[in-house]
This record gives sequence, structure tokens and C-alpha cells, in this order.
Amino acid sequence: MPAALTRDTAPARHGSGAVSAWVQRWSHLVPTGATVLDVACGAGRHMRHFAALGCRVTGVDRDAEALRPLEGLAELHVADIESGPWPFADRRFDAVVVTNYLWRERLADVVACVAPGGVLLYETFSAGHERIGTPSNPKFLLQHGELLTATLPLRPIAFEEGFEQGLPAAGPRFVQRIVAWCVDAGATDGQRCLLAPAPAPSAKVNSADSEDPA
Repeated sequence: MPAALTRDTAPARHGSGAVSAWVQRWSHLVPTGATVLDVACGAGRHMRHFAALGCRVTGVDRDAEALRPLEGLAELHVADIESGPWPFADRRFDAVVVTNYLWRERLADVVACVAPGGVLLYETFSAGHERIGTPSNPKFLLQHGELLTATLPLRPIAFEEGFEQGLPAAGPRFVQRIVAWCVDAGATDGQRCLLAPAPAPSAKVNSADSEDPA
């Protein structure tokens, strides 16, 4: 089983499916050539995404079978980070990505892996989700505002918490997500905290149309 959340009977292999819209939205903060760590990467959807952007990707998961198709794409580590040692104690990355995964005992290690000037992209389920689906175990659900405090001393660039309808394959969920910057004295806020540009409006607008949920 690739991640803690799957112990709560998630239906699909962790890390499969489409790239997170949150990760896509903030990928402009990860430049070509950057080093990227994907924690509990599973089938590697985000490693593939950043590799396609020209980044040097590293992934860790305890599911060796899930990692096998990723050989040659990334530096891979088969490890149980919940009961074993943290494989990256002496390493820093330009970006660290975590999605649909929570193991509170490793949060400080995840934050410490973000290099000066680097960013953390984190998104997972939050309290309230237990009323509508899995995971329902509070061990795997973020409490209100938890990512804001757990990711200190990183500086938050963007934070969201709430309920979203989700795509048909994912279903509705309560979610919390953050983008946080490891402040680099050599870079200005404008250089590393650039907000994602708004999408260009459609040339033709029908008053009956509505935007898809984020």
C-alpha cells in the first residue's frame, strides 16, 4: 500500500490519475532544471509532470510495484517513511510536493527539505471529509488551519481550506492546501512569490454558462 490514506480504503492507487489542479496552478514557481521531491509519490503523476517541465525529480514511496514504471524517469526511493528513517535528512530540494497524504510525524522533515528559495506544494484532505467519504480517520485529516502552522518557518504564498465538489472521478472532498516559500535573502518577494496569472477570458461569453469549480 503506497500511502497512509490507502489504509482507509481509497479506491485507486495513490498518485494515479490527473495532475492536481493546485500543483498545476503553482508550477510556474518551479523553474526548469529545479530539483523536485515528491513525497508518497505512488504512481508518480507529479513526477511525470515536473519531469516534462525539465526538472530533476525524486520520489519516495513504500510501494515498489508503483515505482517500477518510473525507473529512468526519476531518482526513486522505496521506503516506509512512517516506520523507517527519513531518506533525505541531509538533502534540500527546490520544490517539495505532497498530495493526498498526511503523516504528522514527518511534517517537520518535509518542511526541512525545502531549500532556501524553494517552495512547498501541499494538498490533502481536511476535517469534515469523514462525513462524506474516506479517509475518515482523523490521523489522516488536517485540522483547521493546520498547514499554516505545520509549515512554519516557511512563508505562505497561497492557502485554501474548504469544500469542493471535485471532478467526477474524485468526488466531493474537504481539502486544505498551501504553497509556501523558504525565504531566500538573495531573492525578492516578487521573484519567488509570483502569483499565478488569471486565465484569459473567453472571447464569447454566454450568460447561461458557468465556470467549472477549481
